[in-house]
Amino acid sequence: MTVAPNDPLRLSAVDMSPRLGKKRYHAALKELQFSLRAIQQAYLFSGDRAVLVFEGWDAAGKGGTIRRISAALDPRSFKVWPIGAPRDYYLDRHYLLRFMERLPPTGAISAFDRSWYGRVLVERVEGLTPDHRWSVAYDEIRDFERMLLRDGTRLVKLFFHITPDVQLKRFEARLRDPLKRWKLTYEDFRNREKWDHYVEAIDDMLARTSTPDAPWHVVPANDKRYARIHALRLVVDALSYGMTLEPVVPDGKVLDAAHRVLDVDDDLIADLRGRTD
Repeated sequence: MTVAPNDPLRLSAVDMSPRLGKKRYHAALKELQFSLRAIQQAYLFSGDRAVLVFEGWDAAGKGGTIRRISAALDPRSFKVWPIGAPRDYYLDRHYLLRFMERLPPTGAISAFDRSWYGRVLVERVEGLTPDHRWSVAYDEIRDFERMLLRDGTRLVKLFFHITPDVQLKRFEARLRDPLKRWKLTYEDFRNREKWDHYVEAIDDMLARTSTPDAPWHVVPANDKRYARIHALRLVVDALSYGMTLEPVVPDGKVLDAAHRVLDVDDDLIADLRGRTD
């Protein structure tokens, strides 16, 4: 669900019922991952760049969705930044600095697994930042994102929403799975005690930082398959808008060398040359 700037969505109004079966999930995943590969190739040659922002509750499925994106893309121009508590170096500097340093170069895509929105979420709820500082961060964040957009960076903001009972079941599943126990932290349980405070902070975030050019998309994530496909489709639609996704044709020098060295028929070379004219 996209948060309209003039009609802000509250978490309590999100429809959490959507589900997706395995067959439809795998078919859609294959199609969307193919589109992501085409987008990445187009960005490498067009010079476009993009930032994906992943926010949401603990165990809501952000990491699983990012892994499905990573599986489709070449890591040389796709970077995932897992964001935790800042190091001392950044504590002495403006909170946006560490995000500015991780913005993608020309032709690349970066995903932030949590982001600058920690300023108005965890720092607000946990009292890590004085009220007079986090309360002005909404304006700072809107200005920051406006700067990115004006610089030609595409921006997709996703919030993964689950209900408390689903979160508890996923915590238990992590505890029972030896390969997932590392994901479970004390903070996961402590944060649950402040669920209502986080809901209030999230609602304020959605209302105050969803803009016409950089809207928030709330992803109902009680069903992991539905959440992944819905999120990937939002990413593909935003990153491909107005783009030509036709496969890139090698330049004339490459075609000349290929014609000399490779055992390919003349028709193929001629066809590729025709596409470069």
